[in-house]
Amino acid sequence: MVKLELYRVFREVAEAGNISLAAENLYLSQSAVSQSVKQLEQQLGTRLFLRSPRGVTLTEDGRLLFEYVRSAMGLLETGEDKLQQSRTLQAGTLVIGASDTVTSQFLLPHLDAFHRRYPNIHIRIISGRSYKVLGLLRAGRVDIAFASAPGDADDLDHIPCFETHSCFVAAPDYPCDFTRAYTTEEIAAFPLILLEKKASSRTYLEKYFLQSGVRLTPEIELGARSLLVDLAKIGFGVAGVTREFVQGELAAGEIRELSTAFSIPPRTVDLCMLRNVSPSAATERFARDVLEKLQGKSVSV
Repeated sequence: MVKLELYRVFREVAEAGNISLAAENLYLSQSAVSQSVKQLEQQLGTRLFLRSPRGVTLTEDGRLLFEYVRSAMGLLETGEDKLQQSRTLQAGTLVIGASDTVTSQFLLPHLDAFHRRYPNIHIRIISGRSYKVLGLLRAGRVDIAFASAPGDADDLDHIPCFETHSCFVAAPDYPCDFTRAYTTEEIAAFPLILLEKKASSRTYLEKYFLQSGVRLTPEIELGARSLLVDLAKIGFGVAGVTREFVQGELAAGEIRELSTAFSIPPRTVDLCMLRNVSPSAATERFARDVLEKLQGKSVSV
């Protein structure tokens, strides 16, 4: 395989038409340039230049090679330029994995600030629950994920962004007593409206109840968080929701939270990145910006 540097010298000599001028442009000695041309000709087994007192001109083989070398070197230089632009955040792509709820409730101001600061970075968001976006992160299809990371995720670096709390809500006129504290057994006895089984919040809720020996058997299972509230509003049952994501409906009196005699430990939505994998400049900058805003200081990621 011919060394790339020999092709760089070849292109410069062909464009300059003069060994001494090419050497000057390359910051090399004339002898070094002449030796490089000679070495390339030997490796390719053909003569590339015709020498004369006025300089050098390409042979037929030289002209053929020059067209490909010029194209290839141009592509490499374009690649180097693009890489430099990416490193300096003048260009690039940032792919984020997050649920619609996390995007709307948490990420929007961070996305707005980042886009204003780095308008040439193309931002893509792939929506999905925690298990989905973490799978995409591990598969290399997203650069960063905002999800509830499992405690045994040894392949991930994850930093908590905010806490979430599970609670149970119903329509204001639902036939229950909002003034009393319900036990786990009593909550489980209601017609429950829960997310589908693979949702991490559903799994977390079920594990907590099982620790008290209570199994949750929902009457309705849904794939969208918004439908939990919609069905609770019209009296279909008691919905297990994340309190932070239904603040608007609670404040408007569209639903009410049931009191409980137990307290479910909070979970966190984490900023997740692959461990031991160097992030792109855009990914690193976005992660740092998010954490700096959360912590009010400079951080390293």
